[in-house]
Amino acid sequence: MIKERDRRAPTAAEREANKAFKTVRPKDAMTDYAKAQKAVHDNRERLKAERLAREAEAANRTKAD
Repeated sequence: MIKERDRRAPTAAEREANKAFKTVRPKDAMTDYAKAQKAVHDNRERLKAERLAREAEAANRTKAD
């Protein structure tokens, strides 16, 4: 067990090394999630627009008959 008086403050070089070698940042993981959600949303909107266009075309076709 390390006693408080035996611990020393990290040097500037050690602090910089710790910053450089940190594990995965949660911000990056959230960015990937947000990108995936945006792709799903955009695809759903595109498909909805295509469906509405098909339905409108079908409705116009039945009126023309």
